[in-house]
Amino acid sequence: MQITIRDIGNSKGVVLPKLLLAQAGLDDQTTANLTLENGAIVLRKPAPAHRVGWAEAAQALALRGGDELLLGDFGNADDAELTW
Repeated sequence: MQITIRDIGNSKGVVLPKLLLAQAGLDDQTTANLTLENGAIVLRKPAPAHRVGWAEAAQALALRGGDELLLGDFGNADDAELTW
């Protein structure tokens, strides 16, 4: 497939066909990661943010009573000798 590289102010731009973006899984994205690899311009889906939804999942787990300790509360054998 050949596409036109257009002037956009002081930059250049391309219009990517919707079908191509859909095949790459980018059709519902508003951003993408762009890299240059071996002379090729590569677009990739951005990585999901770390720990998204963890706080909500922990709250839901606590409401269901699923947050009790698996091993119970225990100390180490030498804890009594520690000074803080």
